[in-house]
Amino acid sequence: MIKAQSKLNETRLASRIGYQFKQPDLLKLALTHRSVSHKHNYERLEFLGDSLLGMIIANYLYTAYPQENEGRLTRMRATLVRQEALGKIANDLKLSQNLILSTGELKSGGHHRESILADAVEAIIGAIYIDCGDLNLLQTIVLKWYVPYLDHIEPTDQLKDPKSRLQEYLQARKKPLPVYEVVDIQGDAPNQHFKVECRVDALPVMKGEGSSRRFAEQAVAAEILKLLEQTSQ
Repeated sequence: MIKAQSKLNETRLASRIGYQFKQPDLLKLALTHRSVSHKHNYERLEFLGDSLLGMIIANYLYTAYPQENEGRLTRMRATLVRQEALGKIANDLKLSQNLILSTGELKSGGHHRESILADAVEAIIGAIYIDCGDLNLLQTIVLKWYVPYLDHIEPTDQLKDPKSRLQEYLQARKKPLPVYEVVDIQGDAPNQHFKVECRVDALPVMKGEGSSRRFAEQAVAAEILKLLEQTSQ
């Protein structure tokens, strides 16, 4: 019964993704978090998928916005490939239902953590490319995921990373600046994994993780911004 349910979940996910894997183990690997295995997880596929996604979105924007200059195209691309955007894609694909996490990560809410969901999206992109080897097909699949968002992208001059936005948010309200601290580093360079804590005024201590200190800090800053937006509503 468990195997049948697992197979059904895989079939539904493949349908939402829009691609049927010839090598199902690639999809499983793309959904496997580092907490489950330090060797067999999605990080290498994420590395590949990150580059492929950047190229796909850059190609789309170059064609769709022939009058825009390089600087504005760069900011538009940043909007579409940053963590928040990938988190929305992950929610559309309902990836949280299929993530493979350790018991501890599950208990801490990892299946809803935006940074993990975003990483999984990039890993799936890498997995699809490895499985099919067809860049045109991959581009078609990925751009279908982005259909709800492509018509609303604007080449504004206000696109900034989460750390910058958090700092400006706090400065505007005359609040103390965030304090970031690396609390754990796993693995050996260049395949390290960082965990960071951030303290902001009266908020609870927040945590983020990533393949570099910068990525981990960006992840936790994004979580804090979300919390601040929720509490201000």
